Amino acid sequence: MNTAYCGPPPLPADLWTSFNLDPVLLIGLVALGVAVRRHPPGLLAVAVLAIAFVSPLCALSSALFSARVVHHVLLIAVAAPLLALALPARRTGSLAVPFALSTVVLWVWHLPAAYDAALSNVPLYWIMQLTLFGSAVWFWCALLTKERSPVDQLVFVVAAFAQMGLLGAILTFASTPLYAAHAVAPLTWGLTPLEDQALGGLIMWVPAGIPYAVAAALLARRGWGRLREIVA
Repeated sequence: MNTAYCGPPPLPADLWTSFNLDPVLLIGLVALGVAVRRHPPGLLAVAVLAIAFVSPLCALSSALFSARVVHHVLLIAVAAPLLALALPARRTGSLAVPFALSTVVLWVWHLPAAYDAALSNVPLYWIMQLTLFGSAVWFWCALLTKERSPVDQLVFVVAAFAQMGLLGAILTFASTPLYAAHAVAPLTWGLTPLEDQALGGLIMWVPAGIPYAVAAALLARRGWGRLREIVA
């Protein structure tokens, strides 16, 4: 039986009543909302976190690996950059270190043994979530600082998506199911475990690129604006 934080895999008929109303979580989200209340991107980040952890997506991610991928993409590619925009700007060193750390964290938690362990143990589950989110926030804070070269920013945005896309491609074309945590529940949702895994990989490989493409476009626009100011 899956005993992850989000609870046992729900049946399709029960999904839309499967909200997570953990008071500790709700207090944490409210506290974060208060802390970033003057920053619209920060409030949007809190809303995205609520979707990930409070909405039925949390329960669905216990059943489907593909839903878990959506959950993780929301954390590292949507909520993390939004929160980074709301945090005070700080001088940072090379982008290579936060990029490398966030990449390693993402890949390690998608190793079958680590993933299955996290979904069967609540403290380990939260270590997974906090390290994924925390390393992503660090990466985006380092990336989005205005002192950073636009070229470096674009290179690392592309690199961040490329490493996620590579992981997604590996999962998409894997010949066998890798995750024991999703060995049975996908059948209730009309998917074999291998189909669910391939769908998750495809989400990580293709749609997950949208936030990175948006970030790249905004950074390129900001870089172009800087260049025009210098030329003028």
